[in-house]
Amino acid sequence: MSDIILQVRDLHAAYGKAEVLHGLSFDLHVGEVVTIIGPNGAGKSTLLNSLMGIIPSQGDIHFQGRDVHELPLEARVMMGLSLVPERRELFGSMPVEDNLLLGGYRRMRQGVANWRDELEHVYRLFPRLLERRTQKAGTLSGGERQMLAVGRALMAKPQVLMLDEPSLGLAPLIVKEIFSIIETLKAEGVTTILVEQNARAALAVADQGHVLEMGQFGLSGPAADLANDPRVIDTYLGNTQRKDED
Repeated sequence: MSDIILQVRDLHAAYGKAEVLHGLSFDLHVGEVVTIIGPNGAGKSTLLNSLMGIIPSQGDIHFQGRDVHELPLEARVMMGLSLVPERRELFGSMPVEDNLLLGGYRRMRQGVANWRDELEHVYRLFPRLLERRTQKAGTLSGGERQMLAVGRALMAKPQVLMLDEPSLGLAPLIVKEIFSIIETLKAEGVTTILVEQNARAALAVADQGHVLEMGQFGLSGPAADLANDPRVIDTYLGNTQRKDED
């Protein structure tokens, strides 16, 4: 039996008449971390939004062997796809713990009796969230909000977790902490697609990588190979702290 959990073939996406993605194809295997790096405006966030069904696209998207291309966002979430968007989109007036519990909606709908127990796992990963569980999400620091966004996604125990620029706008020490969490999730076998401005850190944690340029993959392969590719070094690893506005 194949361990491919997500298979994408000839994916196109556009905003109006302007096509952003030009026929992308890739596979994601169970337990694998795949990173997408590339310049501003290359279409990285568009790719994640297309996979989630947030924006329309053309092509083939098979998740767990099922064609999901025509399924709406809600159906994809219920199947186990989860996106942590760049803007985090938390409920700022609600306490931290209530934000986390909302993340468990999928498992509650599926009738999982002990779905709330996942809180313990999230609090072990993010002890700071436990300390601030009664605090309103809108009062958290940038790093804490990112932790909450990731924790909320994990409450659903997703089959595939997609992270859109998790280190964007964070201080270096917090960035290090976020990537330590990604390493931990990888060790736990969480299948992940990582879009990240910090190419060096992303390639260090990933198994496979794709360089997305002008809506197409310019380079693809094992992350370690890409990290040593002269073109990647010259273009993306010289300054890993550039803000990506994709």
